[in-house]
Amino acid sequence: MDILIAGATGKTGLRLVEQLQAKGHSPIALVRESSDTSSLGSDVALRHGDLTDLQSGVCDGCDAVIFAAGSGGSTGPEMTDKVDRDGAKRLIDLAAEAGVSRFVMLSSVGADDPDPESELAHYLQAKHDADEHLKASGLSYAIVRPVSLTDDDGNRDMRFGDDVDPKGKAARGDVAAVLANAVEDEEWTGKALLMQSVLADD
Repeated sequence: MDILIAGATGKTGLRLVEQLQAKGHSPIALVRESSDTSSLGSDVALRHGDLTDLQSGVCDGCDAVIFAAGSGGSTGPEMTDKVDRDGAKRLIDLAAEAGVSRFVMLSSVGADDPDPESELAHYLQAKHDADEHLKASGLSYAIVRPVSLTDDDGNRDMRFGDDVDPKGKAARGDVAAVLANAVEDEEWTGKALLMQSVLADD
């Protein structure tokens, strides 16, 4: 499949690109004009677009879309809203217009019912709003909600749903593997699941 990835140059996104290619898919990286694409392979197609101002047609010709982008921990509430909420919602709408077969959302633990007292309350509310927009879009979707991320590759031993420890860890390599799988696995259709990596000492 031709799969558009928002966030392809990020720590999880780069692993996701490799996972998709290993499965025989053709990833298309959604990048800003100013994005550093040097870590992407020369065989990865680029499509220019800014999540804060997405133009029509950005999803045209794509079979699926994966949102693995984020405004980052160093940005303020305004950019969180522009990227994690409004950018995601706009991409969902454009994916629906383009008739893509699946939209996979990288969400977060706590996004199902954001705690207003949490230090991440604003971010989690933004992710919640994007997730709900996806559920209501009419698209075939999957929502992956990892617990706290680490930069490890992981060993592909994972837990999902009610088996997850909300205070556990999720290796970015494992998260990328789940996102790549959720694009085509019918078991993920219409699901929003917590996810964690099973570590040796768990």
